Amino acid sequence: MSQKYFILIFVLVFAYSGESRQQPFACDPANAGTRNLRFCKISLPIQVRVQDLIGRLTLQEKIRLLVNNAAPVERLGVSGYEWWSEALHGVSNTGYGVKFGGAFPGATSFPQVITTAASFNASLWEEIGRVVSEEGRAMYNGRAAGLTFWSPNVNILRDPRWGRGQETPGEDPHLVAQYAVSYVKGLQGGGGSGNTRLKVAACCKHYTAYDLDDWNGYDRYHFNAKVSMQDLEDTYNVPFKACVVEGNVASVMCSYNQINGKPSCADSTLLRDTIRSQWHLNGYIVSDCDSVGVLFEKQHYTRYPEDAAAATIKAGLDLDCGPFLAIHTDEAVRTGKVSELEINNALANTITVQMRLGMFDGPNGPYANLGPKDVCSPAHQQLALQAAREGIVLLKNIGQALPLSTQRHRTVAVIGPNSDATLTMIGNYAGVPCRYISPLQGISRYARTVHQQGCMGVACPGIQKFGLAEVAARHADATVLVMGLDQSIEAEAKDRVSLLLPGHQQDLISRVAMASKGPVVLVLMSGGPIDVTFAKNDPRVSAILWVGYPGQAGGAAIADVLFGAANPGGKLPMTWYPQDYVAKVSMANMDMRANPTKGYPGRTYRFYKGPTVFPFGAGFSYTRFSQHLVSAPIIVSVPTDFHDLVSNNTTTSLMKKNAAVRTIHTNCESLDIDMHIDVKNIGDMDGTHTVLIFSTPPDHTTKQLVAFEKVHVVSGAKQRVKINMNACKHLSVADEYGVRRIYMGEHKIHVGDDLKHSITFQPSLEEIKV
Repeated sequence: MSQKYFILIFVLVFAYSGESRQQPFACDPANAGTRNLRFCKISLPIQVRVQDLIGRLTLQEKIRLLVNNAAPVERLGVSGYEWWSEALHGVSNTGYGVKFGGAFPGATSFPQVITTAASFNASLWEEIGRVVSEEGRAMYNGRAAGLTFWSPNVNILRDPRWGRGQETPGEDPHLVAQYAVSYVKGLQGGGGSGNTRLKVAACCKHYTAYDLDDWNGYDRYHFNAKVSMQDLEDTYNVPFKACVVEGNVASVMCSYNQINGKPSCADSTLLRDTIRSQWHLNGYIVSDCDSVGVLFEKQHYTRYPEDAAAATIKAGLDLDCGPFLAIHTDEAVRTGKVSELEINNALANTITVQMRLGMFDGPNGPYANLGPKDVCSPAHQQLALQAAREGIVLLKNIGQALPLSTQRHRTVAVIGPNSDATLTMIGNYAGVPCRYISPLQGISRYARTVHQQGCMGVACPGIQKFGLAEVAARHADATVLVMGLDQSIEAEAKDRVSLLLPGHQQDLISRVAMASKGPVVLVLMSGGPIDVTFAKNDPRVSAILWVGYPGQAGGAAIADVLFGAANPGGKLPMTWYPQDYVAKVSMANMDMRANPTKGYPGRTYRFYKGPTVFPFGAGFSYTRFSQHLVSAPIIVSVPTDFHDLVSNNTTTSLMKKNAAVRTIHTNCESLDIDMHIDVKNIGDMDGTHTVLIFSTPPDHTTKQLVAFEKVHVVSGAKQRVKINMNACKHLSVADEYGVRRIYMGEHKIHVGDDLKHSITFQPSLEEIKV
């Protein structure tokens, strides 16, 4: 989020930011003047309490509650509050709501999201969310954090150059959606639908079609994302809908960019009609920081600032991260461009969330006992280590070069600009970790190490240190090269221009590999994919591990995998393209589907069919697994009305090719599909296996991930995996108008690469109305 605009913070609002974490926030039982007010009565329904509070506020007090650093209402005993806290992969001080120090010197820093996504482990994602919310609540109790965390980032990793791709769960809509639902549930605890209580309030961002920061003259503040209704429905909006409908998220953040000519934060179709009316958000909609100012000052969407304030509030925006609404809403009301009632509606959404969090319940509550002991606990740090292990992806392993042996590989040369990395391992939107274990420190637990950086940072501008690195490799029993990227190469407001390793990194790898007397392992730290075709094809590079940004315990996890204490089971959550792909594709082209007539290759594994360095879902194990389909339906009947059967030529005939049923015109609840698959570990080592289920609809060539499940199987044993799908949710296809349909006919189901099944959908004739 941009912080530039905050230098213009409205003085009256900013003056109270220092009070943003006072306890209790409101309804102090020691305050005789407020404790008997109706909005403080816990026994009353939340909506009654909310309306009572709003009814007591003056217009000026209301306006000062429309921004992230909300001013106190002292006469009612309500403290100021900073809404902006972050918890992307641990409590973070990126936002103004979190302050480390004193009793809270740090918090558990989990792997960056792209790394954790590679685990394909939904239960792990939820558990990480639970731990992060526990630490967040503890810090709130200690006046060191807020309770509204603007995480997770659920944008699609559409383009491999995007600097913020590291924050996302990858390129697949279903994967990103499942991550979003799991993490949100973990964060929010029991706070689901209705007015149930929240542990903390999560926020799914950045809505929508936001995945360009600064590239080749385009920037996020001016970019107009031209998106088809089809791509919006089956790609960009999928995770956000899941956040709201399945995750019951408490907030959605609108993005900087325009979508088809209209700023996201001023688009009533996207906000009021879709998030609020169709998906039934029970929560608030917040702008990305300074977005309202951006749409006026940079995009020139309105002529006057009060028009911008009115447009966003009318569109459905409830909270401005920035001072714009605090400054300009009064004039918008005075000139009749927005009503006080519309402001009341916005406040009802934000205050309802605060009440669900217990912020108006006084000092007591179900989480009041959490404190410093619950932050950076041994159990939490162990989970960070487990998450890092599960996210590591083994991309190459010639002749079972890995795992290394403590007996045969007593001396290990540890080389590369990320070989002793600490800060690099936690990526962006991170806080202050409990501690660091670098790769060098981790490997030193298993073997004697000889350390050479080889490069001056990841930019690797020269070769002056190559000689020392070659000498180290020549005399070691094994060599581990820890290379890749960091936030100087990919970050918020910094998109990449190349997929190649920076500077002379490739040269260092090749020269060290040639000099090494033992196996050479290439370990890559990065958020986005890297074209390492040279290393993939070099027989002297024995193994390749991608570790993403593995968090505070990253070095320990890397060493555990290198020496076999942990068996890698991660899978790539994104396609690794060759460098020539980006030479053909503009980041500004939002189309997902290929267009051969224009030479446009398409995006992600779903639509791009060209060569790859490593495909989506790639990842090996130290053991081997077999899969056997035990049971799955062959025919599924779809209840429908005859007139809802359509085809490419609009003729309603069951005999026509491409007949399909709209999901809104069938009984989706009756279309659950169960599959049972046996997974057997036929290798010599215990390990985890990810069952990936893809579907190809009739007369389509695209393959779409529709389900996945992680399973741990001991050597020689077998585990049965149950996969549950719903035809409407998982097997439908969006047409060019963004309408979802279930195509009649044979759907090809792929279980990984080696197991295939067919499910034929047919209309339920007895229910057709003629």
